Amino acid sequence: MKKKKRLRRIRWYFEYWAVRLIFLAAGALPIRAMHSIAAFLGTLLFIFVPKRRRIAVENIALAFPQMSPREVKETADKSAASFFLTFMEGIKYRSLLTANDPVRLIRESYPELEALFIKAKAAHENSNGCIFVTPHIGNWEFLPYISSAVGIALVVVVRPLDNPYLEKLIYANRAESGQLFIAKTNAMFILQETLRKGKSIGMLPDQSTAKGVAITYFGRTATATPIPAMLAVLYKRPIVVIACCRKWKEGGFTGYVSDPIIPATGYESEKAEIIRLTQATAHTMEEIITRFPDQYLWMHNRWKTYKKQNLWAKDAGKP
Repeated sequence: MKKKKRLRRIRWYFEYWAVRLIFLAAGALPIRAMHSIAAFLGTLLFIFVPKRRRIAVENIALAFPQMSPREVKETADKSAASFFLTFMEGIKYRSLLTANDPVRLIRESYPELEALFIKAKAAHENSNGCIFVTPHIGNWEFLPYISSAVGIALVVVVRPLDNPYLEKLIYANRAESGQLFIAKTNAMFILQETLRKGKSIGMLPDQSTAKGVAITYFGRTATATPIPAMLAVLYKRPIVVIACCRKWKEGGFTGYVSDPIIPATGYESEKAEIIRLTQATAHTMEEIITRFPDQYLWMHNRWKTYKKQNLWAKDAGKP
């Protein structure tokens, strides 16, 4: 047992310093070189963790049956590179994202993002707070910074990393956005208080969960957390799907802000309404992913099945 703990701690230290080195390199390298390093790291990941490559290729092939095997492989490779770029870009663009006048800098550098997130701010203000959700696509780490820049106060739910040293490093970078980050474990009370105070919530609810609602995702049955929809129904707040994606050829970034997904007022079954909202949110995420398939985190087992069927999944779709 002691040996296992010692080996785990050594692995944590190795991961921590590897990421620190990547961060240092990202701050000094030009964009083109940073993309090349991200592609190299993605290749290494698939070599040393072939299970993730298999999951990614399988998911892409099933989600996009029109793709050729070559296109599927290329999409998987770019997806892995995109994962590493997400964190490297956070370091590269830190001066822009944490500047004294980030709105002006974002407007000058990425006018598309600023215009789209003004739409998100309108949803936030008109609803006295809403529930922003994003899939793991493009650079989701930019979203708290951009939201802060346009004046949206957020409480962001994140999954803590297994590596405590890496967790402190990532948290320190995220905290610079000025938004509040909380662990998803036992977060419901804080989320409820957030909405009561007229603030908004940020979540990444696109991963499978044993306690999820059964939905259809890219034509296959998957599970999705009902939390965004539960909060939407309980507090009469809309769900808005957002994303920040790269423009590979032109350079820079573009954004996506959906129309508000509004809970009904005259539903017969609260459970059915929560399932409806969760499915509508998943369909909206599909629209973004279909536009930018090579920037989505396909290596996660999104369509994982569970031995025990929970109460949500059991009667999904029934009033």
